[in-house]
Parts: sequence; structure tokens; C-alpha cells
Amino acid sequence: MLAYYLPVIWALLIATAVALYVILDGFDLGIGILFPTTRVEKERDQMMNSVAPFWDGNETWLVLGGGGLWVAFPQAYAVIMPAFYLPVIVMLLALIFRGVSFEFRHVSKPHHRVWDFAFTAGSGLAAFAQGVILGGLIQGVTVVDGAFGGGPFDWATPFALLCGAGVVVGYALLGATWLIAKTDGLVQERARVQARALLIVVLVLIGAVSLWTPLGFPRISERWFSTPNIWFLWPVPLLTLALGWFAWRGLDQARQITPFIGVVGIFLLAFLGLGISTFPYLVPPTLTVWDTAAVPDSQIFTLIGTVIMLPIILGYFVFVFWTFRAKVSIDEKGGYH
Repeated sequence: MLAYYLPVIWALLIATAVALYVILDGFDLGIGILFPTTRVEKERDQMMNSVAPFWDGNETWLVLGGGGLWVAFPQAYAVIMPAFYLPVIVMLLALIFRGVSFEFRHVSKPHHRVWDFAFTAGSGLAAFAQGVILGGLIQGVTVVDGAFGGGPFDWATPFALLCGAGVVVGYALLGATWLIAKTDGLVQERARVQARALLIVVLVLIGAVSLWTPLGFPRISERWFSTPNIWFLWPVPLLTLALGWFAWRGLDQARQITPFIGVVGIFLLAFLGLGISTFPYLVPPTLTVWDTAAVPDSQIFTLIGTVIMLPIILGYFVFVFWTFRAKVSIDEKGGYH
């Protein structure tokens, strides 16, 4: 019984960690992607200061997701890593440069242009690499005798590249709606204009991926369109459109928080759609969560520590977001001193 339920519990924990990472670090990366849209130094400082208290903590969820995969599903980890070595390395290096730019940009003024570039390039490359990894997983990984049996560039397909572009645009939309909620003045006004255009592009890209997956991958088509599945799953795309309308209306009415809430909802529904398309396969289309799970004793041992630490981490996030809930003005001093 434990051998059946423990992998499912761990899969849900990892999925939760990944979803939280995408939302929380997504708006961080989105700020970096939008950074070149202004050359006014005070506006750039305002944009960066809006995420300065949060960005390093947001990456906690990436550690939990990756560490959980390694501990709870070692065979899946052993297959996925060699399948995506290049995009994973690009993502990690990009996140390092993005993080270093936070630390060095303020203290190196006025000679900080290289850190502006590192912030933008690191954010964009990390987002694109994450989208490519996502697309590569959806399209499937070649497995031979329980190990990766493909080539180093199997992930480099038009579908995966489309997913990479989609994640970049999606993170930019998250960043724009975050700026609407957390800033004022010209930065907020520009973000509102950007969010309108980005929302349209994101919905178009979600539609393109949603059409491509069932047309290009029969296993996903069968999952969504076979009966009785279709009767339970049809609300997902309709809810996505409804949330798109909700976010658009919030932008039109100059709301502060509702655009961000609507976009977060769109991301969560897209993530739910991914889960519906692939579960229980952790390495589509061959290895399930049960095929790749560690022994129950190992899963129980690490689960105990996770259950103890997870409420502490969540409490920390609630405290930080509540403490720094106020808007960041353009004249506010910030950065890393």
C-alpha cells in the first residue's frame, strides 16, 4: 500500500514546489526580461527594488523540486538530467548571473552596465531554458532499458522552442502585472500597457500549444478527448479564457491586484493541463511515478523532514510578503548596500 501512495504524495509535493517556483520566481525573471524597456536609471532601480526582498527566497522552490526529484524518484532524475544537460546547465548559469547582478549592480554604480546586461540576459535565458525543458518532457524522452537512450539534442525541436518562447512571454506578463501591483508612476503605467499586449500573446501561445499537443502526440489526444475524460476536462480551457478576461478587465479598470491574480490563475490552469496530459508518467511516455520511485523507507525518511520544514518555509514566505507588501516608489532607496 505504501509503495502505491508514497510516489503519488511525492509527485504532488514536487508539482506544488514547481508550481510555486514558476509563479514566484516567474515574476522575478519577468522583471529582468522587461528591464530593457526603460533606460531611465531611477525606473530600473524601482523595478529591481520591487523584487529585491523576495527573489532569493523564491528560488527555494526550485531546490525543493529538484532535490525532491533526486531523492524520491532517482531513476527519473537519472534519465531526465542527461536528456536535458545543455538547457539545465544554461538555466543554472543564467540564474547565477541573474542572482549576482542583484548583489553587484547597486554597489558598482555608476559602472554597472555589465550587471544590467547580466540581469536581463540571465532572466531571459533561464526562462527560455525552463520552457525548452518543459517542451522536451511533454514531447517525450527516449528510454532504453530504464536509462536515457537518446541524443544530447533530442530536446531541440520546434515544439520545445515554442514552449521556451511561451515561458519567456509568460514570465514577462507575470513581471508586468507584478509591477502594476507593486509600483506607481511611469513604471506602473508602462507595465499596464505592456501587460495588455503580453496577455494577448500568452493566450495565443497557450492556444497554439494546446492544439499542437493533441495533434502531435496521440497519447495526449487520447487523454483529453476520449470519453468520459472529455466531459470532465472541457472546463479547463474555458476557465483559462475566463481568467484571461478577468485579467484584461482588471487592466482596463486600472485595478492594482486583479491582473496579477488573473495571470497567476492562467499559469496554474496551464500547469494543471500539463499534469492532466502526462500523469502518471514522470518521464513521458514510458516511466511512471511508480517505475522510478525510491524504496518506501527512503521516501518516508525524507517525507518526514519535508513535512516538518514545509510549514516553516511557507510561514517565512507569508511573513516576508506581508512585511514588504507596500508599493515601491521611484524615489525609494533600495538595493544591496
